[in-house]
Amino acid sequence: MNETVLERPAAMPQRETAPAAVTRRKDTPARGYLLLALAITYGYLLRDFGYITPESGVGYWLGIIGGSMMLFLLLYPLRKRIRILQIFGPTRFWFRLHMAFGLVGPLLILYHCNFQLGSVNSKVALYCMLLVAGSGIVGRHFYARIHRGLYGRKTSLRELQQDLAASVDKSHGLATLMPILVARINKMAEELQGCGVTQTLGIRRSIRWTFTHHFTHFSLWLTARRELKTMADNSSIVARDRDRLSRAASKFIHDYMLLVGRVAQFSFYERLFALWHILHMPIFLLLVVSALFHVLAVHMY
Repeated sequence: MNETVLERPAAMPQRETAPAAVTRRKDTPARGYLLLALAITYGYLLRDFGYITPESGVGYWLGIIGGSMMLFLLLYPLRKRIRILQIFGPTRFWFRLHMAFGLVGPLLILYHCNFQLGSVNSKVALYCMLLVAGSGIVGRHFYARIHRGLYGRKTSLRELQQDLAASVDKSHGLATLMPILVARINKMAEELQGCGVTQTLGIRRSIRWTFTHHFTHFSLWLTARRELKTMADNSSIVARDRDRLSRAASKFIHDYMLLVGRVAQFSFYERLFALWHILHMPIFLLLVVSALFHVLAVHMY
C-alpha cells in the first residue's frame, strides 16, 4: 500500500470526538454515595453503645433536623409549579438541594433512631422513609439517562441521534486506516437513525443492548487492533505511531459506545422515568402522613 496515503495518522479522532452527551459521567455522585455508606456503617456499628437516644439530647434534635429536611423536599416540586417561588434561585440549585436533603435527611433519621426499631408508628415512618430514599436513588438513575448531565436540561431522542451522526462523521478520519471498523460503525448508526420509536421497540432495544453491548464493544476493539496491526506491518509510519493510534481508536470506540447506548435505551428510560414520577409522589405523601403521626404520638404519649 502506498505510504503517501498514510502520511496523516493525525486525522485519527482525539479527545474532542466525545460528544457532549457522554460527559454525564462526570456528574456521577460516587463519592457522595461512598461517604453515605461509610456514615451508615459507622452509625450501625456504634448502635449498641447508647451514645444517642431518640427521646432527648442530640438524638432528638437529629430527628427534628432530619424530618425538616424530608419535609423540605416538597418545595422542589412546588418550585417548578408555583411561579412566585421561582425568584428564590434557579431550578438547578433546588434540584441539588432536593437530592442532598433526600440523602442527608434519612441519614440523620437513622442516627436519630440509633439504627433500631421502636414502636409500630415509628417503624411505619422509618420504612416509608427508606422506601422514599431508595425510590429517589432509582429516580436519579432514570433522570440522568434522559438529561444532559445530572443537572442539565432534558434531551430528546432526535438530539441524541444528531450527536450520534456527528460522532460518525468524525470517525471518517479512521477510514484510511480501519475501513472495516468504520463500516461497522456506520451500519450500527444507520440502525439507530429512525426519527421515532415505539415503546415496544424501545424496550426491545434496551434489553438487547444490556446483554450485547460488552460483546459489541470488545468486538469493535478487536477489529480496530487487527486492522491497525495489518497497516503497521505494511507501513513504517503507522508502525511508529501505532500506540498513539491504538489509544485514540480505543477512546473513540468507548465514547461512541456510550452514545449508542444512550440512543438505544432512551425511549425505555423515558418511559420508566414517567412511571417513576407516578409512583414516587404517593409514596412521599405516605411518608409525610406517617411522620406527622409519629411526631404527634411521641409528644402526646
